[in-house]
Amino acid sequence: MSLPFDVAVRATDARVLEPNGAPGELRIVTDTRVLQTGDAFLALRGDRFDGHDYVAQAVAKGARALIVDDAAVAVAGVTTLVVADTLAAYMALARAMRETFAGQVVGITGSVGKTTTKELLLQLLIGSRGDRVAASPANENNEIGVSKFLLANADASHDVLVVEMGARHFEDIAALVRVAGPDIGVLTNVGEAHVEIMGSRERLAQTKWGLFSGGALAILNARDEVSLQRAPSLTQAPHWFAAGDDRISTGGRTTLILGKARLLEIDSHETVERAIDVALPGLHNRANLAAAVAAARELGVDLDTIVETIPRLRLPPGRFERIAIEGRPSIVYDAYNANLTGTLAALETFADEPADRHLVVLAGMAELGEEAPEMHRRVGEAAAASDVDVFLIGGAFVDDLERGARDAGFSAERIVRFATNEDVVRWIARNAVPGDAVLLKGSRVYKLEEVVERLRGDLG
Repeated sequence: MSLPFDVAVRATDARVLEPNGAPGELRIVTDTRVLQTGDAFLALRGDRFDGHDYVAQAVAKGARALIVDDAAVAVAGVTTLVVADTLAAYMALARAMRETFAGQVVGITGSVGKTTTKELLLQLLIGSRGDRVAASPANENNEIGVSKFLLANADASHDVLVVEMGARHFEDIAALVRVAGPDIGVLTNVGEAHVEIMGSRERLAQTKWGLFSGGALAILNARDEVSLQRAPSLTQAPHWFAAGDDRISTGGRTTLILGKARLLEIDSHETVERAIDVALPGLHNRANLAAAVAAARELGVDLDTIVETIPRLRLPPGRFERIAIEGRPSIVYDAYNANLTGTLAALETFADEPADRHLVVLAGMAELGEEAPEMHRRVGEAAAASDVDVFLIGGAFVDDLERGARDAGFSAERIVRFATNEDVVRWIARNAVPGDAVLLKGSRVYKLEEVVERLRGDLG
């Protein structure tokens, strides 16, 4: 997708060098490896790279325009937009593209479940809209990823764009909202993820609530304390969602999933109930599904289509991913990331896995601030209460994990400490047998995917 040259200049407040021969439209790229003849190269700066170092390479590959914040790298004869900051310019260009988009944008954020909710919503929408819906890929949910996605997809070939929004710093979500301009905002929950970086739970909540700073219709978790507290501040009534075994009343439009077999839609006039078949493991994933259903309904997807699609829904990779190794223990890899809420949910779900023994490998949770020791103690306690047979623990808060398990009555011989992922591989190879189930849970910093790779190689 391209932007008219004059629109790009206005959006970035750029000073134009070599305006003669400027292209009428700009297709903007930031990576010379994918640059095509005629593209505009925007030079981003990162922690380990500076796009300005690749300007000459971009021109050699056929770039017809440059967007830089250092005029010294301009190339004679090539139209150059000199801006104050290339990241800010990239976001401004994405916003300009968003303003041309005639479809609807859904923004999704939350402490846990945002990627799963995004993928479930995408699957529900494909059932009715086919390839006219697009969702931001993988975890490209920051300023660069969201801008890249909008610049590539905010065009007439799409009716709906689903944008995941992540936050690493205070008020990050509001900044992404200014770029993406969501019509609908889905907030899965406000937990404790990244509280260390945010500085406090209140600042974390304020950051997540930034999803609605542009006036998006709010889709909120009826079991989330922060959402219940802050909902009265919204300019329009939210659409609530929840999952569980009991019916919850919000006084407004609500989508409920009760157990694994009932879907309820409640508003002030009537209640509609449908039988459904949910194959997704865990109460937390049924809550993510309820959020996705609520968003799909706000986008006009027919309830019959949703009910028909639900049995075929699948979780994204790394989320309670079952890995079968013939003749060996089954593996449940749920280590895309970890925080208290997600880890407790994983333990509860894993307890229902059919197995002779339940073996839990926990590498720890990151970025939890001063509450981290207590949160790890609670995880250890929960493991002891969830019918875990052996608890393998490691990471920076291993003492707190063991303390929680021991205080809850877990015997010492059922606790195994590990220092490296290789220790985990060796222990499983020597001690796990067919019929066992192994849960791998931990934050990305611990790279538990290495365990999966080695188990596939050593045990497969």
